[in-house]
Amino acid sequence: MPPLAERLRPQTLSEYIGQKHLVGEGAVIQRMISQKRISSFILWGPPGVGKTTLANIIAKTLEVPFYTLSAVTSGVKDVREVIERARANTGLFSKGTPILFIDEIHRFSKSQQDSLLGAVEKGIITLIGATTENPSFEVIRPLLSRCQVYVLKSLGKEDLMELLDRALTQDKILKEKHIELKETGALLRLSGGDARKLLNILELVVEAASAKTQATDNQDSAEGNTAAGDIVITDDLVNESVLQNPLAYDKDGEMHYDVISAFIKSIRGSDPDAAVYYLARMIEAGEDPLFIARRLVISASEDIGLANPNALLLANACFDAVSKIGMPEGRIPLAETTVYLASSPKSNSSYLAIDSALAYVRQTGNLPVPLPIRNAPTSLMKELGYHDGYLYAHDYPDHFVQMQFLPDEAKDQRFWHPQPHTTSEARLLDRMLKCWGERYAEL
Repeated sequence: MPPLAERLRPQTLSEYIGQKHLVGEGAVIQRMISQKRISSFILWGPPGVGKTTLANIIAKTLEVPFYTLSAVTSGVKDVREVIERARANTGLFSKGTPILFIDEIHRFSKSQQDSLLGAVEKGIITLIGATTENPSFEVIRPLLSRCQVYVLKSLGKEDLMELLDRALTQDKILKEKHIELKETGALLRLSGGDARKLLNILELVVEAASAKTQATDNQDSAEGNTAAGDIVITDDLVNESVLQNPLAYDKDGEMHYDVISAFIKSIRGSDPDAAVYYLARMIEAGEDPLFIARRLVISASEDIGLANPNALLLANACFDAVSKIGMPEGRIPLAETTVYLASSPKSNSSYLAIDSALAYVRQTGNLPVPLPIRNAPTSLMKELGYHDGYLYAHDYPDHFVQMQFLPDEAKDQRFWHPQPHTTSEARLLDRMLKCWGERYAEL
């Protein structure tokens, strides 16, 4: 017998629950279906919100050839075979172009994605991709430019309640079991907006309750007001059946990036309480502690930087400590470093400086290095003036002497702009003013 989630999979758009912004009256996908003109698109959303189901409904409604590939198990050869089959079918079906649905398209390599470009461009196939990852990062730009991206949302409470009602009243197995939904809080919380997870949990709870009821069907119910064989679903029953409440955190999915993003932004925003909260979320969900430690090292450079150079030292020490002692003890240096970085003064001047310099380099290319600061390991280079006029800073008072280090075309460029709101960078700015004078005077 197929699982409940498969038995309840919608077959028509009218049965489809959620995503009204895409499939509701007048919405973009609903219009495409009614006009029987589907363009290539990518469905981006968390697990269990109806990406695969929607693709199947579209194909059935339009009655066009429908091919499916999983990016986990398919390679370039499989893609080319499907495209050839679609090419052979083109023209045989007047109702539309064959649809190729690729689940987890974010797992396709660049070469696999490249193999789709020609067929999509020429209209041999209509591509529908499904992904839990941000397509901006996971799908190559040429393919992304040929597809619209539609965002699917986690199902809301009303959607989930409608799904529960459908399961209990329309599923031929459950509707025979006399199930009463007395409490739904635990079901909704544990599902996390995931329809498949909700139905899986419901099925698990019903099976557990059925087994328990069967074992005691000759006794009255514990409260004496429920007939033998009836199932009353409560939050306690759900928690007892599930045993462990799985956190809505997928180490390989979007939630992974959402939580680490919130963690870093909390550090950047100088909120140690929020930062420790998101740290706890990741630890409790089983996140790789070295992944967290690496992000702390990055944050120490990007967000604290020269405002508190000790931050990078502590972050590096944290990474080293966690790699040596592991978990659960590693949570302590992780928490120590998180609080320290979040409560430290902030400066991103170094981060902005390198990005500004990179942008200038990309724009101007390899400008000639001034001759005085070029290396001169051969006599020919010396004859050409390499190293001529170089002033050795340590030979001068305060170990500084003014000379031109930037190429001629870039000699007036400024990339590093100190942020003197912090004591540390204010001291650095003071020194730069003494060394270079007007070059830093505008600050």
